[in-house]
Order: sequence, then C-alpha cells, then structure tokens
Amino acid sequence: MDEMITVYLYGKKYTVPSSLTIMEAFEYSGYQLVRGCGCRNGFCGACATIYRIKGETTLHGCLACSTKVEDNMCVASLPFFPLEKEIYNIEEIRPTQEIMMQLYPEIYSCIGCNACTKACTQQLNTMQYIAYAQRGEYEKCAEESFDCVMCGVCSSRCPAGISHPQVALLARRLTGKYLKPEAKHLTKRVEEIAEGGDEGNHEQVCRRAEGYVQQSCNRKIKEDE
Repeated sequence: MDEMITVYLYGKKYTVPSSLTIMEAFEYSGYQLVRGCGCRNGFCGACATIYRIKGETTLHGCLACSTKVEDNMCVASLPFFPLEKEIYNIEEIRPTQEIMMQLYPEIYSCIGCNACTKACTQQLNTMQYIAYAQRGEYEKCAEESFDCVMCGVCSSRCPAGISHPQVALLARRLTGKYLKPEAKHLTKRVEEIAEGGDEGNHEQVCRRAEGYVQQSCNRKIKEDE
C-alpha cells in the first residue's frame, strides 16, 4: 500500500498516493486532462508545471508526466506560454552573429540572473546556450540546448523576456543547414519519399500503430476489470 500524502492542485487540497507523478495525481483526484498531456513520457513539453512546497519560497519548474508528487506540494500547470517566434526562411538566412541580433535582439538584454537555468525542466544550462547564441557560436548553442522540449518554463521566469526555446531552435536549424556535414543518407531517403517510394513502409507503420492501439485498449480493459 502506497503512503498517502497531501498535495494542493490549483489551490484545492487532495490526498494521493506518493508513488504517482503529478499528472497521475491530477487524474487520481478527478481531473480529466484534455490538454497539456501530450506524450506522457517527458519529450513533448506539453505538461509544463510550476510548483512550490508548502512552507518554502522556491518556485520549481518541471514536467508533470515525469515528476513525482511530494508531500505538501502546491501545483499549477502551465499548459501554454506565449513564446515570441520570429518568421524567417532558413534558405534565406545565414549563420552570422547579425542574424540572431536581427531576429531575437532581446537576448542581449540578458542580465545573467540564471533564472532560466534554475527553472529548466530538463536541467539544461539555459543561460549558457543563450551566451553562445549572443556570440554567434551556433554549434555550441545547438549542442547545449539539444534536449530542450520547448515547454517555455524558462521564458516564463525571464525578466528580459527572452524566448529561449525559439533562440535554441534557430541555432539548431542554422547548425543543421549550414554548419554540419550533409547527411547524405537522409537526403537520399527524403528523395525516395518524394518519389513515392515510401508507400509500403507507410502501410506497415499504420498497421503497427493500429496494433499498438489495440494492445493498449485490451490492457486498459483488463485493468478496469
């Protein structure tokens, strides 16, 4: 039998098993999640969440699907945060320091508070990859930000209004397009798909997906029984 602990979800008090993730605790408490629940495996960033332990002052950022509940945890989800996304054509820009200055000039207003790094749900050194972007070191920025899931928690805590995930995404696109060697096997595969050579694989993937869905439904039925 799991230990039962107290959590506060959107300000309401609930008692839940200590083994649950925050997302599971919401559902255990009667919430029907229709958004902000994505992949449920720590990859899509849709379940961005902030929480504070009662009696403490630190505000934490996390992903609800992969973070266990704690006793006296006060939780609020952050299903969407309005990141500033500039429009550009990757074919028309180049990996110069000036392009980052043109598209995301706010990164030069960074005050070095490190709030973004402290808030990151993936424990990335967010302030460091912004520093790389400032200097036009896009390969380093791409490497440092590679595991970003674009949940936006870092930006929600930034006093300079920086859209960290969008800056990182631009750096990764510039790196992949211009700075890294061409992945010839990938280019070849894209050409094969464009020529219609993927029909068999597409059908195979669809059949496999149908099988996974059926297995999941059968498993759910057994659990309910």
